[in-house]
Amino acid sequence: MARQGAAPAACGALLALLVCACGARQEGVYAGYVEGEYVRVGAPFAGTLQQLSVKRGDDVALGAPLFALERENELANRRQAEEELRGAQARAANLMTGKRVPEVLTVEEQMRQAMAQRDLSAANLKRLEPLAKQGFISPAQLDDARTKLKADEATVAQMKASVATMNLTAGRPEEIRAAESDAEAARQSLAQSDWRLSQRAVAAPQGGRVNDTYYVVGDFVPAGSPVVSLLPPANVKLRFYLPEPVLGRIKPGGSVSFTCDGCGAAMPATISFISDRAEFTPPVLYSKESRAKLVFLVEARPAADVAARLNPGQPVDVRLPQ
Repeated sequence: MARQGAAPAACGALLALLVCACGARQEGVYAGYVEGEYVRVGAPFAGTLQQLSVKRGDDVALGAPLFALERENELANRRQAEEELRGAQARAANLMTGKRVPEVLTVEEQMRQAMAQRDLSAANLKRLEPLAKQGFISPAQLDDARTKLKADEATVAQMKASVATMNLTAGRPEEIRAAESDAEAARQSLAQSDWRLSQRAVAAPQGGRVNDTYYVVGDFVPAGSPVVSLLPPANVKLRFYLPEPVLGRIKPGGSVSFTCDGCGAAMPATISFISDRAEFTPPVLYSKESRAKLVFLVEARPAADVAARLNPGQPVDVRLPQ
C-alpha cells in the first residue's frame, strides 16, 4: 500500500514540475512561423519551353539561366531589322559622299557631246544665213536651224548643271535628314528585336533557392505564366502575434531573437512590420492563461545567411528584447 501511495505522489510532483517548466518556457516567448515571398519568373511572350536549366531545390545566383523558349521567329525578325538598318545607313552615307567618280565622268562626257552638237548647230546656222539672204533656201529652213541651235544650247546648260550637282560632296540637307531619320528608325527596330529575343531566354532576377518549376520541356507556356518560382533569402520572414500589453516594447527596425527546432543557438531578426489592426487571440495557438484578448501581427526578417537555413512553414519561438 505504501508503494501504491508513493507512486501517485511521485506522478503529481512530476506533473507539477512539467507544468512549471512549460510555463517558464512560454514566458516572454511567442510562437510564430517562417513565411516566404516567392518570385515567380515568367516570360512576357508565349512559346514552347525549349530548355529548363534548373530543378527544385537548386540554389541559383543572380543572372543564372533559368529557362528558354523557342525563338526562331525572333531570330528571323532580328535578321530583317539588321538588314534594314544596314540599308538605311548605306543610303545616308551615299548622300553624304555624293556621286561616284564613274557616274560623274559619264555625265561630263555627255556634256561634251552636247557642246559639240551645239557647236555644229551654230556652224550650220552661220552657213545657212547667207544662203537665205540670197534666196537659195526658204525662211523655214533658217528658222529650223535657229531652233535647233537653241535646243542644243539648252541641253548644254542642263548638262552643266548636272555636272555641278554631281560634283557636290553632299546631298541636300532635307534628304540627309530624312535618310538619318530612316537609319535611326531602323536602329530602334533592331533594338526592339534584340529585346524581344532576350526575353525568350530568362535569367534569375535575384539569387535564391528554386522552390518549384511549373512546366517541362516541350510544354506550351502562355504569355506571362510563371515557369520557375524562386525564394531569395531577403524574402524570408518570420510571422508571429503579440498581445497588446507587450506591443509597446517593439518598433519597426528593432531586434528580436528566435529559435527553431534543430537550429541551435538563438538567432537575430529585424522587425519590418507591425500590423495596425488587432485580431482576437486564436485559442488553438495561445493558452487559456493568456490575459491578452487581442493580438497584433508582427513580421521580422532574419539576416540573409540565417534565412538561407530556414524553410517556409517552419515553426519558430520568438523572444522580445528585455
